[in-house]
Amino acid sequence: MPRTDTIVIGGGQAGLAVSRCLRDAGHDHVVLERGRLGESWRSERWDSLRLLTPNWTTNLPGWSYRGDDPDGFMTPADLVSVLERYAADGDAPVHEQTAVEHVRRDDEGYAVHTAGGVVWRGKHVVVATGHCMRPAVPAAAASLTPSVHQVTPDRYRDPSQLPVGGVLVVGASATGAQIAEELALAGRDVVLAVGNHTRMPRQYRGVDIFWWLQQIGALDDAIDAHPDALRAQRSPSLQLIGSPERRDLDLTTCRAAGVAVTGRLVQVEGTRVWFGSTLHQSVATSEARLQRTLDRIDRHVDLHHLTAAVGDGERPRPPALDPAVTELELRARGIATVVWATGFRRRYPWLPSEALDAHGEIRHRHGIGVLPGLYVVGLRFQRHRNSNFIGGVGRDARFVADHLTGAPVPQRKAAA
Repeated sequence: MPRTDTIVIGGGQAGLAVSRCLRDAGHDHVVLERGRLGESWRSERWDSLRLLTPNWTTNLPGWSYRGDDPDGFMTPADLVSVLERYAADGDAPVHEQTAVEHVRRDDEGYAVHTAGGVVWRGKHVVVATGHCMRPAVPAAAASLTPSVHQVTPDRYRDPSQLPVGGVLVVGASATGAQIAEELALAGRDVVLAVGNHTRMPRQYRGVDIFWWLQQIGALDDAIDAHPDALRAQRSPSLQLIGSPERRDLDLTTCRAAGVAVTGRLVQVEGTRVWFGSTLHQSVATSEARLQRTLDRIDRHVDLHHLTAAVGDGERPRPPALDPAVTELELRARGIATVVWATGFRRRYPWLPSEALDAHGEIRHRHGIGVLPGLYVVGLRFQRHRNSNFIGGVGRDARFVADHLTGAPVPQRKAAA
């Protein structure tokens, strides 16, 4: 039974960031990865995907992007190469093909049982399996006729993979909008069911939106500053695409590609589906959120006298919407596939039940679990808005590593 001080579960960017921080502290640990290093980026992404964040934002503890395309967007394969080099440079003790089956807590710490029969013992466990563990497929999917093919984004690869016919894409955040547009451009008849979403331009005033979000401090928004932390954590992801052309992706571009836009899916019976009448309200809410962000950017420009450098801002026009259908017979429309782009959920059947809340999420504060010695890194809005971003996970990894190793936490200086 091998022993170490800390067992990190997950060999993606979160787990490797924690490993680098622990190594820098001279702290004995291992990283257990269910598949290959960065497995989800290897086998659970579609072929045309690129990161939503520009390359210059890609930073991890002890490493930052130094390539010749800072304004470009990495493919999953590019990111896997980065993670492989990062792990090798940090001499990360990664054990690949080591799936965790059970984590037991006792008086000595934790026993981590793996599929290969090896049981690791340690004082601490860091769960770094990420935010997007399992597709969140609504219960209504069970009422869909078996003759209609169903697929989730982690299993979708490209349009040729799907059966001949039209496609209903459910969910209009970045994933759903990207897949819907790609399918329409490939000649498919596509219907996009739109719920809560956050529209954002790829560039504003000639600069990438992530540069602005960084400048105005939006990425550093702290979870403690939000009166409703759960609502903040569940806010929809940005409706964006990372492309060499740095183009926009929104309901307007989807409609231009031939996508039919309708409201949130609310009911399924066999081959018949119903949609809510909330499309215009969803769009209005998204537009109000967009305008607040652009207002914040414009105030920053004025405050720092940047108008000469970035020019005036031409704001995106609200999408023009046709009357949305509220009922659809899939067979009559020729729809053969439903893509459930309805977000992700976490699932930890291998953790002690007392570590989880009623929804199956890890009970923690800023990554420090309610069970002594249990930690988590890589969740969305864990401490800051960019906690699960490639460029934001390192800050949380350092915080957790410092707490775990007993390193002193820097104190803010009192105002003079």
